[in-house]
Amino acid sequence: MNDSKDFIFGIHTIEEAILAGKNIDKVLIQKEMSNHAQLKILYELLRQRFIPFQEVPIFKLDKITRKNHQGVIAFLAPVSFHSLSEIIQGVFEKGENPFILILDRITDVRNFGAIIRSAEGAGVHAVVVPFKETAQIGNDAMKTSSGALSYVPICREFNLTNTVQYLQNSGLQVIACSEKTEKDIYDLDFTVPTAIIVGSEETGIAPDLLRKANAIGRIPMFGHVGSLNVSVSAAVAMYELVRQRKTI
Repeated sequence: MNDSKDFIFGIHTIEEAILAGKNIDKVLIQKEMSNHAQLKILYELLRQRFIPFQEVPIFKLDKITRKNHQGVIAFLAPVSFHSLSEIIQGVFEKGENPFILILDRITDVRNFGAIIRSAEGAGVHAVVVPFKETAQIGNDAMKTSSGALSYVPICREFNLTNTVQYLQNSGLQVIACSEKTEKDIYDLDFTVPTAIIVGSEETGIAPDLLRKANAIGRIPMFGHVGSLNVSVSAAVAMYELVRQRKTI
């Protein structure tokens, strides 16, 4: 059962929350109601405000609450979402060296929180997540990040491949942290404007993102286990950037 502070329910309640500017992580809508006339305004608001929504069976909604949810539940986010283009522009205007982290389908909230905590400590300017297939950004994420989520700007993007292209056009190199290479991350140059990608706990970085990256770097492994937890991998990669930039 979710923390009741994490969600609201009811068609008009959610519509009013959106109109009031509440931070919404995502909305679940009962499949059987997708063509219901009462939902027309809600669908329009979700699309206008770029709020993710998903149509699900009623039992998924009933698992969250047994109260009269009217077929709609919205999860609240404890933080606002930011525009990546505004972040990049602001970083350059301040004369700082851009440092962006891209999370490709990190769905475990504990991994997400741990990564955000490391990102805050490493001085990341923003963390980019996909519009869908990402961990719920709620109170659990805030707790697992030890509050770091309050300080790290989160940017939601519809298409990470397009986002990578935008960052490259803006003068950033994009480095994919993956074992699918012979080159160690310690052999890469992180002193220039950089975005680092880390991938899904199950399948790693998507092939289209790997192809778009300027370079791929692996973390060398000397034991019997083939890979590190994604939150550890992200921390290692971020702090290699920190190490390099401190020496220049």
